[in-house]
Amino acid sequence: MIEFPLFALVLGPVLLAEALLARHEVMAYTAGWRTPTTELPHGMPYARGADPDRPPAAYLVYLDGIGKRRFTDTRDGGRLVKAVIAKAPELRVLGQVQPYSPLAHPLVNRPVWEWLRHRAGILLFLHNVMQIFVAADRRYRPLYNHAVGAQIADQLCRAGYRPGSGVPVVLLSYSGGAQVATGAVEELHARLRAPLRLITLGGFHNGANDLTHVRHLYRLTSGSDWIERVGTWIFPQRWPLFRRSGWNRAVRAGKVSAYALDPATHMGRRSYIDPDERLPDGRSHLDRTADAVVALIHVHPFPARQNARLNAGEAGSGG
Repeated sequence: MIEFPLFALVLGPVLLAEALLARHEVMAYTAGWRTPTTELPHGMPYARGADPDRPPAAYLVYLDGIGKRRFTDTRDGGRLVKAVIAKAPELRVLGQVQPYSPLAHPLVNRPVWEWLRHRAGILLFLHNVMQIFVAADRRYRPLYNHAVGAQIADQLCRAGYRPGSGVPVVLLSYSGGAQVATGAVEELHARLRAPLRLITLGGFHNGANDLTHVRHLYRLTSGSDWIERVGTWIFPQRWPLFRRSGWNRAVRAGKVSAYALDPATHMGRRSYIDPDERLPDGRSHLDRTADAVVALIHVHPFPARQNARLNAGEAGSGG
């Protein structure tokens, strides 16, 4: 009976420390105390896919969920990015962006975090969770958006993007990566003047960021994804009542389309990126998600109606 109080007694100070550390990083970036990382590890390309010497059909930036800890890792071992490249080799795909670090510093390169990884791995996830809430906090949101937006713009330019070229940029985000993707829009527009599209996969975000400069946002969701639904409940800016929020303005402007990937779950078995679980048509969840992403990237012109059909499932409400 005393186990839970003891657990809470230990976890409380840890969460407080995490909250302070998360804010420290964005303040360190803003004050110029520390320099953001720009170089990738030796031998790692800035993008994969299409030939860098020719303009690709689009640049795709993948912003992973809270499991992102290093330049290379993703929750699925990179399978989604590989599947998208295999189905659409005409794209230039970036997967190294650090959405939960305004300084673009992977957690595994920090000695303290490397020590914790072997002893209390859950803290790595708590760190990234806290970063999402810092990015959503109205006091820090402009600073965080500027920092990560600048990181994405820099990585795109190093991958061959030419500002003002008109080549589309697509931000594909998983879970909490949606908070970062929606926040990066203004900085990317200012720096690159690129046509921007967003694809959220089980997107968890507060709906406060301005989406004026987004051509379209495609919301891939599922009735079995309770984590995404929590995001629509806990953030008032996602409620229809708050008509002036960035999210609701985009919905009224017809910029948001939702597509159902039922019965996918947010994570684990039967998740959007499960390579083993099969659908009635024989595809894995991973294959269906990759098919949906590629189909949406090639949608032109943008759908005028939110109830447009997609091979991956029925379109739902944009809200």
